Amino acid sequence: MIRLYVTGDLSPGAAVAPTLDQSRYLTQVMRLKAGDELLVFNGRDGEWRASIAEVLKKGVILRAEAQTRPQALGPDLELIVAVVKKARVETIVEKAAELGARRVRLVLTKRTNADRIRLDRLDAIAEEAAEQTGRLDVPRIDDPIKLDALLTDWEAGRRLMFCDETGGAPAIRALTQASPPAAKWSILIGPEGGFSPEEGERLRALPFTTAVSLGPRILRADTAAIAAMSLWQAAVGDWDR
Repeated sequence: MIRLYVTGDLSPGAAVAPTLDQSRYLTQVMRLKAGDELLVFNGRDGEWRASIAEVLKKGVILRAEAQTRPQALGPDLELIVAVVKKARVETIVEKAAELGARRVRLVLTKRTNADRIRLDRLDAIAEEAAEQTGRLDVPRIDDPIKLDALLTDWEAGRRLMFCDETGGAPAIRALTQASPPAAKWSILIGPEGGFSPEEGERLRALPFTTAVSLGPRILRADTAAIAAMSLWQAAVGDWDR
């Protein structure tokens, strides 16, 4: 059944107005008509079975009928990635949403050299990935900020998995040995060319950081993000749920 992310509140009998693009998708691409059913979610009220109540000249009106799943969240995992080329950033956002990240934070490092970022495009990619994977929320995508600023204002109690490309870090099993254990994690992926020596030195010295190796090969940023999230899921994530 079609799943759609909506912004309106969901409750029995609630009327929901999708965007014009979503309405065109339902009526022109999927050929749905009045009375046809689909699933909707908004990241707050769980997943609901809804039906098309009205087909208007511009858009459709949906009617929420019954909740099919209560709201639930996966692990508190953020993906932090240095801005790279547009196509690779888009792939990273898509796969982060598929793998369950709650948030994607873009950072600017000393070696960042990339295209301009369109957050509206990244938001749309994250929404589509959430619809397809069955998750009940959509990851938040943040404006790029400098790495120094992000580390200075670090959230208390959150661990940082620093993917160290220099080869001196232990394997991923170091995550399960992190002390103290944490419920909140972030994964940091560097830019093309890696972190500067100064950035790497600061990251390794931080008390909340666990440096890990992603293996003997040098990975592109998008491949590294997928590998790191998969390894994190296997070590401390929600794959056993």
